[in-house]
Amino acid sequence: MSSIKKVVLAYSGGLDTSIILKWIKNTYNCEVVTFTADLGQGEELDGVEAKALSTGATKAYVEDIREEYARDFVYPMLRASALYEGRYLLGTSIARPLIAKRMCEIAEAEGAQAVAHGATGKGNDQVRFELTAMALAPRLKTIAPWRDWDMKSRTDLIAYAEKHGIPVPVTQAKPWSQDANLLHVSFEGGELEDPWNEPAKGCHRYCTPIEDAPDVPEEITLDFEAGNAVALNGKPLTPAQMVLTLNEIAGRHGIGRVDMVENRFVGMKSRGVYETPGGTVLHIAKRDLEGLCLDREVMHLRDSLIPRYAEMVYYGYWFAPEREALQAMVDKTQEKVTGTVRVKLYKGNAIPVGRKSPYSLYRMDLATFEEDEVYNQADAAGFIKLVGLRLKGRMAGK
Repeated sequence: MSSIKKVVLAYSGGLDTSIILKWIKNTYNCEVVTFTADLGQGEELDGVEAKALSTGATKAYVEDIREEYARDFVYPMLRASALYEGRYLLGTSIARPLIAKRMCEIAEAEGAQAVAHGATGKGNDQVRFELTAMALAPRLKTIAPWRDWDMKSRTDLIAYAEKHGIPVPVTQAKPWSQDANLLHVSFEGGELEDPWNEPAKGCHRYCTPIEDAPDVPEEITLDFEAGNAVALNGKPLTPAQMVLTLNEIAGRHGIGRVDMVENRFVGMKSRGVYETPGGTVLHIAKRDLEGLCLDREVMHLRDSLIPRYAEMVYYGYWFAPEREALQAMVDKTQEKVTGTVRVKLYKGNAIPVGRKSPYSLYRMDLATFEEDEVYNQADAAGFIKLVGLRLKGRMAGK
């Protein structure tokens, strides 16, 4: 312990990291520098610098990295159409490598010997933080208090905070563990720990409950260039602006809410509620445009790799060579995913109703049900005979 003189802590100002800050100071008798990433979580950041300093930090970094997050992390993942276990748009998973990357950069600049995080020993985030640190700053030690101290539950932490006068946003009335950024908000814990329980009414933030959503649909247009959304209703927007604006529009219609039981990397199942309104619309619209622009075999090959890509993000391998190699392949497939999609938003649904592209592979003269002069339907008979030849062969000896 004596070799650690300074630690950089990924600090949210919430329950876990508020207590961790003081615990590290007392346990290691060292300086603690906090880093808080502004990823679009909003009012949660109010007073976070003052709180860190008043709890014992010697320096508190609070940085707005929303554009880097959206441009260099969210958009590449959306280009890959990544869904973990077919449902989860990875809003927490994709934020961790950026937080850890910046935390390591600050640690190097501050001359720190270690970094620290508030992830539990049961969760995925510990892996994401630590694999990133190992990839980018292997000399740094990682401190993970949840694996070391004698507190066993968030109930213990709430009692500790009350005893020591540390203000925290979690109460017994609102017991969920929440993680919010510009892409999504997640809810875990409380009544959600029983998969049979319906989420409580207060378990909403970005998405209007379906029963309260507008009774009139809203139609929007999205322009894409090389797989990236660049304009909404004809207005150019940066990646962060795009996600935040769509969050407001799509969230109003109750779009993007997922309630699921998933498989954590460490081997257990957990139940979470995720709200990803803007990301859901972007995912659906881009997939629709790909139907127009992507070659069949290219699309099917990319689709076969979606589960693998999503696992890399979920498991914390963002800075691993296999994710970088797969990203290069994905981005190659997206070079001509350019065009406009018209999407109708209504009662939790994002429904593409029109699409166009200068790189469209759709030919009306081939696809028409009317008379045409470019396709000889009789040719299909020989095609079917050839592709079915092996099936006939199976019966030869019977």
